[in-house]
Amino acid sequence: MLFKGSGVALVTPFEDNENVNFSKLEELIKMHIDKSDAIIVCGTTGEASTLSIEEKKEIIKFSVKVADKKIPIIAGTGSNNTKEAIEMTKYAKKAGADGALIVTPYYNKCNQEGLYKHYALIAKSVKDFPIILYNVPSRTSVNIEIDTIIKLSKIKNIVGLKEANQDLIRIAQIRYKTDNDFSIYSGNDDLLLPILAVGGDGVISVVANILPNEVHNICYNFFDGNFDKAKDDYFKLLEISKKLFNDVNPIMIKESMNLLGYNVGKLRLPLYNTSKKNIADITYTLKELNLLK
Repeated sequence: MLFKGSGVALVTPFEDNENVNFSKLEELIKMHIDKSDAIIVCGTTGEASTLSIEEKKEIIKFSVKVADKKIPIIAGTGSNNTKEAIEMTKYAKKAGADGALIVTPYYNKCNQEGLYKHYALIAKSVKDFPIILYNVPSRTSVNIEIDTIIKLSKIKNIVGLKEANQDLIRIAQIRYKTDNDFSIYSGNDDLLLPILAVGGDGVISVVANILPNEVHNICYNFFDGNFDKAKDDYFKLLEISKKLFNDVNPIMIKESMNLLGYNVGKLRLPLYNTSKKNIADITYTLKELNLLK
């Protein structure tokens, strides 16, 4: 298992000129070493789709160095080009990352056999390197069917699934039909507790960018049998979990972090600032949680 609990889907901080702000990135990584259970870089929340291949490589290498094996670094290495995904995953392994999070190929809209062959070839090309499948059909228009996930889970170094899907029955079926050492992580903060309840192993979390202790504690209170405490804390975070998706991720989490003084910089186009109404809503929620005075 790559990690159990809360893996933070880390934002990529930018300077005013839109270059990656590595000093701020170092600050964020060091903050999470004692608060989260893993750090995911170059994912959706990290604006991977607007980063060049060289920028992704720099971020992965830098993050591994800063983390210094004190917390797992999982690199987003997915692509809709299988050769590019292999290149990036090989690089992540060489750079010392602990594993890779690989999103389904987007735009191509491949069939299930294409999905299987895509992931199987990556796994074969980067042996002994843990891979987490990332299923997010709302963004990619591609859904890994349950039978395909079961088949992929039999490949030794495909060790888990990040499931960003509202269908809890589907997730329960995946848990039932895969081995216990195949990890299932919620890809949606608002489904964290329900997914833990059907046998999930944690979450790859957007909210953890600003509430890392709280997300970690929900997971571990549940694992330790403190179900009422886990439930109460989950309900407290439900409202902010919803508000952070009032606009396309990672727009709202970056807006929130800047309101809270993290100074992670602007978004890269085509992502852009949210509406005044959304800013007012998230400001109100942050104040309700006593995060913003």
